[in-house]
Amino acid sequence: MTNRELQSLVEELSVTYFRKPFLHQAYFNPRLRTTGGRYLLSSHHIEINKKYLEELGIEELIGIIKHELCHYHLHLEGRGYKHGDQDFKRLSQKVRAPRHCSTLPSVTHKRKTTYYEYKCSHCDQAYYRKRRVDTRRFVCGRCKGKLLLAQSIKSN
Repeated sequence: MTNRELQSLVEELSVTYFRKPFLHQAYFNPRLRTTGGRYLLSSHHIEINKKYLEELGIEELIGIIKHELCHYHLHLEGRGYKHGDQDFKRLSQKVRAPRHCSTLPSVTHKRKTTYYEYKCSHCDQAYYRKRRVDTRRFVCGRCKGKLLLAQSIKSN
């Protein structure tokens, strides 16, 4: 799908679901990574992430477009266009626009977390932390002994 085809699809969906014309530009933005699309308040344009079309199909794309058109039409009317506003919630429910887009299959959300184990050199008390601790500044809470990094534990 080209930008021109996307533009005509957005215009068609705007008239079909909202009974109002879309008078600005819609285009694919290859730099979008974490979202399916966005409505730009300053220019009133709509940017779409093409990966959603490629990986999840036309139905997901239509849902994203309807969601962005809710922002578009409500903003131009001076009504509540933000996700938390009642106007936005009502309109998106009316046109069956999704609140959030699906997760892309190509994006894995496996976040590797490192845990640090510290031990007191005096009383052997163990401490587990997600962040590194400045052992020159912090001491054991039990006996005020010196802390030593025992090991780093990686988990998924």
